[in-house]
Amino acid sequence: MAFSDAFNDMKSIDGEDFKRLGTSPIILRILLVLGIMAGVLFASYWFLIKPKFAELEVVRAKEQTLRDTFDSEQAKAANRAAYVEQLEEMKKTFNVMLRQLPNKTDIESLLVDLSQTSVASGLEVQYFKPETEVPKEFYAEYPIKISVTGQYHQFGKFISGLAALPRIVTLSNIDIAELRSRQDASSDENNTSGTKLKMDLVATTYRYLEEE
Repeated sequence: MAFSDAFNDMKSIDGEDFKRLGTSPIILRILLVLGIMAGVLFASYWFLIKPKFAELEVVRAKEQTLRDTFDSEQAKAANRAAYVEQLEEMKKTFNVMLRQLPNKTDIESLLVDLSQTSVASGLEVQYFKPETEVPKEFYAEYPIKISVTGQYHQFGKFISGLAALPRIVTLSNIDIAELRSRQDASSDENNTSGTKLKMDLVATTYRYLEEE
């Protein structure tokens, strides 16, 4: 049988056969060819194909990133009209806010408004002291120290009057203390409607710096 012949040929292979490949048994030549082919295939896989798998993973990750970017940009493009409309609305709002920031010439009139608001509220102004202007990125803070005396409801009216001004004014460092004497306190202990108070605060307004 052919198989038994091949097996017998394999048993008869010795070192000398490798020196005489042309006349060596056919099974040896077949095994040698198969070994060379296996070596070539293994080398091809190890040095040529395997590195490509790593490159493929990198390309796949890049593809996913590009897909995500594309989806994001496509969504923005689809909503471009809404974004443009929103941007215009933001510009209008910003311009309205800028108009609420007085320029350098409006500061004096604003100081008059603050003083008149305190007087209109029935308060007695102890002092009204503008502080040094504090520059910021595109605006400047203009703090004003104010001290007034009066009753609690007059303070509320004063605060409401400041909120109604056409300019932006913020209040901070508010301190309220009672000014009644001991004799007045003992004679009118349960009547808080006539209690005289003193309020110290810092009113801060803002000035736009574009002109500078």
